[in-house]
Amino acid sequence: MRLATFRTGKVSILYDADSLCDAGPVPQTAAPIAPQAFDPDHWWQKGRVVGEAPGRGASLFLDAGRDQWVLRPYRRGGLIARISTSRYLWTGLERTRAFRELRLTAELYSRGLPVPRPVAAAVTRHGITYEAALITVRLPGARALAARLSGEANHEPLLETVGATVRRFHDAGLDHVDLNARNLLVDEHDRVWLIDLDRCRLRAPGAWQAANLERLQRSLVKFDAAAAMAAIRRGYEASISS
Repeated sequence: MRLATFRTGKVSILYDADSLCDAGPVPQTAAPIAPQAFDPDHWWQKGRVVGEAPGRGASLFLDAGRDQWVLRPYRRGGLIARISTSRYLWTGLERTRAFRELRLTAELYSRGLPVPRPVAAAVTRHGITYEAALITVRLPGARALAARLSGEANHEPLLETVGATVRRFHDAGLDHVDLNARNLLVDEHDRVWLIDLDRCRLRAPGAWQAANLERLQRSLVKFDAAAAMAAIRRGYEASISS
């Protein structure tokens, strides 16, 4: 996967050149993806929003032609959201949340780990602040683990697969700071995927691995599925790093 950067006005775009550009590795003279593609209103006006995901970010599912995309604007929570729900302090382009998440997702995708293929990230600078959004390819037929747990009876094999998948990411060094039952997706073939890598990073082994699992356990409690953690831990412990 080749990542490239394009700037137009206040907007800087980091994108997957292999999927958005038909040409080879030559200089781009026009944006491979327009800044409007990161504006939810643009898609609503074109009638190409095919669904929405729950959550603060209000992610949209988009009809992008060949694929469906997921557009996720970055949104703030907590007390700071009373000041601004969408602006962050500017400390440099490569330190923006969108660029960091897209680069991390691309790295994991290139390693063959089950994350959605990244499409592009856009950062719009406003002086000492910025706004941002991320686009990834939608996983066909995928549902959140939380939804699968509430709709089926026998979860043991699936939960062990969840544990084995989390172990794969841990073996790769991924500290997922918001590991929960909504950020683990299960597709129609019971393959497990990990999404929402905002503020996540690659690290050496440490206490963060246990903290990730504890966070997942707290999430399961909220969905009245605390007992699921036992099978997840079995799958996690049984998995052998490759």
